[in-house]
Amino acid sequence: MKIGVPKEIKNNENRVGVTPGGVAELSKHGHQLYVQHTAGEGSGFSDDEYIKAGASILPDIASVYAEADMIIKVKEPIAAEYGLIKKNQLLFTYFHFASNRELTEAMIKTGAVCLAYETVEKADRSLPLLVPMSEVAGRMAVQEGAKYLEKPMGGRGVLLGGVPAVKPGKVLILGGGIVGTQAAKMAAGLGADVTIMDISLPRLRYLSDVMPSNVHTIMSSHYNILAAIRESDLIIGAVLIPGAKAPHLITKDMLKEMRSGTVIVDVAVDQGGCIETCHPTTHENPTFVIDNVIHYCVANMPGAVPYTSTIALTNATLPYALQLANKGWEKACTDNHELRLGLNVVSGDIVYEEVAKAFGMPYKSIDLVMNASKTVKEFA
Repeated sequence: MKIGVPKEIKNNENRVGVTPGGVAELSKHGHQLYVQHTAGEGSGFSDDEYIKAGASILPDIASVYAEADMIIKVKEPIAAEYGLIKKNQLLFTYFHFASNRELTEAMIKTGAVCLAYETVEKADRSLPLLVPMSEVAGRMAVQEGAKYLEKPMGGRGVLLGGVPAVKPGKVLILGGGIVGTQAAKMAAGLGADVTIMDISLPRLRYLSDVMPSNVHTIMSSHYNILAAIRESDLIIGAVLIPGAKAPHLITKDMLKEMRSGTVIVDVAVDQGGCIETCHPTTHENPTFVIDNVIHYCVANMPGAVPYTSTIALTNATLPYALQLANKGWEKACTDNHELRLGLNVVSGDIVYEEVAKAFGMPYKSIDLVMNASKTVKEFA
């Protein structure tokens, strides 16, 4: 199969879809790799490394899309890429469709096959291709939150760990999944007073058992959230509903209950955000202020640490990419139910129900779409 790795063009996105090591593994299985010139530069990987791994270097993004049967990326295509995507071309990347109607409609129009990292799902409901970036984003949320709590950045002037005879800062984490757990580890390691909220009692029991003594668990409810935000210095939104838009746990009216200089980091922003006042920002302009509350809502947080993120992502995606390349997407998704759940838009149809629900758009079962495709091929 011809596999293309374009350079990411989203603002300050320095990650790349595949490392040279990943290219070498795909090449070993007989696939042709086409990497855009300087695609890996932001992550610390040179064109020469890709060439040595077996890739051909193409001069621009249009050439990569034109040559490839399968595109492996990091972030969803943006408007400048829509016209480059070919009918029936397989796109393997993060999409987060449920929070972006324009992207959804554009991908339907292209007739491409969109397999989203974030909805590939194991039998135990874990999301193997979301986990590595969630780990990075959770840890970064505390790192960035601590920075914006500094007075010169507009924050309350609170040191999260405190010092002897001065209480530590208070961190509230909404969601006890991968992001929330990693954020709690980082915040606890700094010495902060940490509270995790979740709606799953078994999850809270588990976190209570494994976390250090400065991490507390509370059942998530409007009443409990309202009480907690009044005392929190840093609030981290870490809520995820696979493939669906995140619920608003903090509304605009609730900002008035927070102290001036409080910092919000909404990691769920690429799924619509779990704080009503959040909207996607960039690494170039990461924050905005509403009611004296600092909002950090960068939609591609791991892009700030691309070397770590790219290696972590390729570690997770490569086994699935090999299946798709070796078998073709239809056979791979028939044989592997995890990959099948990753299909969101196929040849003009939305095949992931939560995406269709998000916009009130038509939904078609993937079984119907794949059976129809099989029938057409047999007839041909």
